[in-house]
Amino acid sequence: MASFRWVNLFIFIFNCFLTATPVFSDSNAIPNLLDLAKEPQVFDWMVDIRRKIHENPEVAYEEFETSKLVREKLDELGIPYKHPVAVTGVIGYIGTGLPPFVALRADMDALLMQELVEWEHKSKVAGKMHACGHDAHVAMLLGAAKILKDHEKDFNGTFVLVFQPAEEGAGGAQKVLDAGVLENVSAIFGLHIHPNLPLGEVASRSGPLFAGSGNFEAIISGKGGHAALPHYTIDPTLAASNVILSLQHIVSRESDPLDPQVLSVAKFQGGAALNVIPDSVIIGGTFRVFSRKSFNQMKHRIEQIIISQAAVYKCNATITFFDEAKPFFPPTINDDGLHQYFHTVAESLLGAGKVKGAEPVMGSEDFALFQEALPGYFFFLGMEDVSVEHLPMAHSPYYKVNDDALPYGAALHASLAVNYLAKLHQEVAAVEEKYHDEL
Repeated sequence: MASFRWVNLFIFIFNCFLTATPVFSDSNAIPNLLDLAKEPQVFDWMVDIRRKIHENPEVAYEEFETSKLVREKLDELGIPYKHPVAVTGVIGYIGTGLPPFVALRADMDALLMQELVEWEHKSKVAGKMHACGHDAHVAMLLGAAKILKDHEKDFNGTFVLVFQPAEEGAGGAQKVLDAGVLENVSAIFGLHIHPNLPLGEVASRSGPLFAGSGNFEAIISGKGGHAALPHYTIDPTLAASNVILSLQHIVSRESDPLDPQVLSVAKFQGGAALNVIPDSVIIGGTFRVFSRKSFNQMKHRIEQIIISQAAVYKCNATITFFDEAKPFFPPTINDDGLHQYFHTVAESLLGAGKVKGAEPVMGSEDFALFQEALPGYFFFLGMEDVSVEHLPMAHSPYYKVNDDALPYGAALHASLAVNYLAKLHQEVAAVEEKYHDEL
């Protein structure tokens, strides 16, 4: 009898909580989110933000002006935030400040590349450019924030806006997680613009989307000398050449052909003179895999082969895997439970036939670190308009962004967050109804 009273008391408190926290104050209060994002006061605002960021690119953990611009826009919208997070990151909050929490992420950093596109808003910083669309990602998340803030009274819960630094190889996502700002988040969503997917379409898949990645560098040391007298030297160039050939056998002869893997040596630095054998040679590269098991095996064999092959030629070798500066990114694995949800929401917003499947990509994305900590979903957003031009792929000095994609990204961010909040409340209501039925 006592236990029955305790159950009734729990249900009474639970019902009071539900009654006090409806999903929306008015379920019909929010108009079409894509229409809102296309309105001039939102679209032009996003374009201006993107172009300002594009003109002033900043690389990993140096996004100080980008971060300042983000905070200025959040202040303009009346959105509270935490800063600094992960050095230059900004975490904004829209809603009640209470659970449930749904997160949306945009990366902010640029690349060490010289922009070769000639246009009015070309990079003003020599040797740096936004060649991966992160300027657009920031603008789209701010656009979503503007829409959501205008309807803040209609939601019960909190949207967490993650403006993340250092996606390009420096593990900014991990620093955001280490800051503890996502501890109570139920799900996180992210996107990446795609130059060869039609404007207004999206693509993704359940399970692995991007590969995990690691980097390595080795110094192979011998004994230098005159190139006309090689018998007085211990030639590290010859040793390094054979190391590179042997490394290629890991994928071609040791890896399961049904388990996609890539190992590429992209760096080879030796002497400067044509007639001098150097004392040492530096080689380095990257490897991509779709599981931590494959990563550990690949890492072990890279180290083993470099040391052993160097020894065959009487050289020594030291190896680093940049565990601190360029940490391992795990595979980006989309949550199975969020895949159908994404498909339903995106198709409802964009229309039938606009949601495509995506093949796994050997590139990597540090959004994967978020997915190891909480349910997460990542997708591609198309921006190609073939009637205008074919766009170069990311990490090209000729990379361009089609600004017409900005409303789609903003609306998708907002729609995924709003509907997921509703989904969470519906699940809580179903649990509450189950307790009633059992009693």
